[in-house]
Amino acid sequence: MSTVRYDVTGPVATLTLDAPARRNAFSADLLAAFRRHLDTAESDPAVRTVVLSHTGPIFSSGMDLTMVTDVPAEDQPIVAFPALLQRVWEFAKPVIARVDGKARAGGIGLIAACDLAVAAEHADFAFTEVRLGLVPAVISVPLLPRLLPRAALELCLTAETFGAARAREIGLLNSVVSDVDAEVARYTGLLRLCEPNALAGTKAMLRRDRAGISMAADFAAMSALSARYFASPQGQEGIAAFAAKRAPSWAE
Repeated sequence: MSTVRYDVTGPVATLTLDAPARRNAFSADLLAAFRRHLDTAESDPAVRTVVLSHTGPIFSSGMDLTMVTDVPAEDQPIVAFPALLQRVWEFAKPVIARVDGKARAGGIGLIAACDLAVAAEHADFAFTEVRLGLVPAVISVPLLPRLLPRAALELCLTAETFGAARAREIGLLNSVVSDVDAEVARYTGLLRLCEPNALAGTKAMLRRDRAGISMAADFAAMSALSARYFASPQGQEGIAAFAAKRAPSWAE
């Protein structure tokens, strides 16, 4: 039985964590299946958006601390999990986390790696690592750019459980709603109107490392990037569609 299901409906691929008996923990098998399905979504030009979902009441409890498997070193969760977080963070297509339950530890790291995150009003979260004598080191990489600094200190040090409303306030979530599927559909509908190459370029632009770069150098690089997209066939189609008051080809 697969630990991650893969379904495609129109331009949306849904990856569903499907190991509820193990709290959707990140085992070697689950991480390998996740990686394979991301490869499939990436190579399919019909897929415009990826949604990460789950079965059962827990989005994910984080790293599987109980299952021992005989797999190569690169497939061990301690190596495969950070590689997966980076893959999601850098994925060229928008990735939406659909959270309809609890998320703990590494599960929150996966949510943070996504571009958009939608949660049900009853969802809750906790960084449980310190209560196990561990440190939330790996997940801090995608997490710290999202969270307010004071909130990160408070919640990572105390391991206190916090609700969806607080998670939105501190930057972990985009939206907290009573109908998660309707909100995910709203986002995927909006993304369907956007040109895929422009979405990929915008993701890369927003995640660029600006450390040590002067404002003048940054303006020069961004002006060149803007000019490339203006001159691209997609940019020309978008401008022509706007002038003609019609939908561009990718949104028809």
